[in-house]
Amino acid sequence: MLQPPDSQKNSQFASTPNYTPVKTAGAPLEQATIGRTLVIKGEISGGESLYIDGRVEGTINIPENRVTIGRNGTVAADVNAKEVVIMGKVQGNVICGDRLDIRSDGSVTGDVVTQRIIVEDVAILKGSVQVYAAPEQKSKNADAS
Repeated sequence: MLQPPDSQKNSQFASTPNYTPVKTAGAPLEQATIGRTLVIKGEISGGESLYIDGRVEGTINIPENRVTIGRNGTVAADVNAKEVVIMGKVQGNVICGDRLDIRSDGSVTGDVVTQRIIVEDVAILKGSVQVYAAPEQKSKNADAS
């Protein structure tokens, strides 16, 4: 059974003030994870970021957050998210509200629609790419005229 520490035995720590954890300014990062051995067939949707290190077949719809396909991740699905980071393999169309990042070990076979795109050296991208301007930039340019 656990006993409270005896103050005489731990006299060297008696003068140490209690530790108070530092509070972060924002909310803690919430992220769901699909592990290496998991296989999901169907539709995935939600309101938090998603990390995929397993296999997903179907559709992924996370329009307000990030979807990350890890190095072991294999996705045979259309992906719709604010940000997509690909380190594994994706077969399907990718629609990003903000940014697509294909890392050196990543590959995409399918069409891409995004505002910003980053493709590292040695990464593979097979399909069409459509890059569009952000709505704020269009309105700022119209106001400047």
